[in-house]
Amino acid sequence: NPFMGLRAIRYCLQNEDVFRVQLKAILRSSAFGKVRLMYPLVTGLEELIRANELLAESMRDLEKEKLKFDPDIEVGVMIETPSAAAICDLLAEHCAFFSIGTNDLVQYTLAVDRINNEIAYLYEPCHPAVLRALLRVITVGKDKGVSVGVCGEIAGDPSFLPILIGMGVEELSMAPPLIPEIKYVLSRTSTKDSEALAEEVLGCSQSNAILDQLKAFLASTMSVDD
Repeated sequence: NPFMGLRAIRYCLQNEDVFRVQLKAILRSSAFGKVRLMYPLVTGLEELIRANELLAESMRDLEKEKLKFDPDIEVGVMIETPSAAAICDLLAEHCAFFSIGTNDLVQYTLAVDRINNEIAYLYEPCHPAVLRALLRVITVGKDKGVSVGVCGEIAGDPSFLPILIGMGVEELSMAPPLIPEIKYVLSRTSTKDSEALAEEVLGCSQSNAILDQLKAFLASTMSVDD
């Protein structure tokens, strides 16, 4: 499975010369505007620490060359593996933000190849294990002062918006065409009701029941008169 092979942070750490070039390019761009740096597919603390060491080395190299960059650039981690979700409290000590990559997190948590049509029915974002992983990362982020965003299909799905709000998510990343609908649903969704929904849904044990509740909540929200 190429999704589980040599890619992302794994490739970078096995090809440090290439990684340094990328890091320096990102750092140099930070001199011209707000830039944040995020490491993908992190599965262990060692990867994050080594990546940060290479970032520090790249900063020192640019200083020697008298090239400008933002020394306070924010570093984050893409939480897209069950191991990253499980040790997010450890990762939080070495980064400024998390972005939960829901597509891969669902795939890896449920051991489902999301491009395999024969088992596509098992790819279930509403699975209790997925929701518990989301809640853990969001809760740890708040406790550790690490901002948490959500990206992937869940982030742009109106049905999921209320439960994400209820869990405490304050940042979503999605394709531009999805933004208007999400903004509309958000304008009609109260935090109090979303928190109640999240508490109720997180107590459910079956994916189908959770999905039914999310759809019912969204329908109720959209039926409210302006």
